[in-house]
Amino acid sequence: MTEQLQQQGIAFAEGVPMSSKTTFRIGGPAELMLYPNSVEQLQACIKLCHEAGEKPFLLGRGSNLLVKDSGLDGVVISTEKMVGMEDLGDGKMYVEAGVNLAVMCNFALKHNLTGAEFAFGIPGALGGSTYMNAGAYDGEMSDIIAEVLEISSTGELNWLPVVECAFGYRKSVFMQTGGVVAAARLQLKVGDPAKIKAEMDDIMHRRRDKQPLEFPNAGSAFKRPPGHFAGGLIQQCDLKGRSVGGAQISEKHAGFIINTGGATAADVRALIALVQEVVQQETGVFLEPEIKFV
Repeated sequence: MTEQLQQQGIAFAEGVPMSSKTTFRIGGPAELMLYPNSVEQLQACIKLCHEAGEKPFLLGRGSNLLVKDSGLDGVVISTEKMVGMEDLGDGKMYVEAGVNLAVMCNFALKHNLTGAEFAFGIPGALGGSTYMNAGAYDGEMSDIIAEVLEISSTGELNWLPVVECAFGYRKSVFMQTGGVVAAARLQLKVGDPAKIKAEMDDIMHRRRDKQPLEFPNAGSAFKRPPGHFAGGLIQQCDLKGRSVGGAQISEKHAGFIINTGGATAADVRALIALVQEVVQQETGVFLEPEIKFV
């Protein structure tokens, strides 16, 4: 495969430590990592993997991942070089999979477009955030997506309207089909740039005030259980500050697990299991991880 990648001008590297590619700063080496810089190169990567019988793992900013300590076998496709954006007019934006959500929000602000402010500060990229329908502050990606450019597991391109994306709480149709989010068209509205900037600043201030951004983490560790808040249940069970190895329940926000230094994937998984056991015993509520284990 490496020879074919070279022929098509697609960058790649072997043995890349996943700890350098995840916000948790945890994870062993990836056997082979590909770096497409366009939708066309991503499509070529998917086709090459299909022809080779490989099922690639798609990596954005690694903000919701816990990668095992032994690393990942096979092919990892990083979308970090896919950062194209375009103002399409009438409140529409084209955004490629690797675009950081903060960059996306600033681009919207530059073009006086409102609706994406909730995503400012979510430490992810467009692709992964669409795949899991990420959200915060009463908004989620499905609120602003008009269409998603999907690449099938065999390499076919297809624009899916939002009604066909089966978005729900932290889920989408791509989780069932294995389709790859290559890009999306967003539908925003023209707004007052001063108000847009004020909302973005307020959201970032609230994040910095309430979340342990000073430590490596993977965002909210658990999904919100119906009728409850995961952080509240964890705090209620007196688990705030509990640690296993270098992994700790944040004392700033109990819904976050932080890497205090040298945490392993095994540490995090053990701490998650401990929290699940204690919370279920004491409250009857099972906490489902929001972090994806790979």
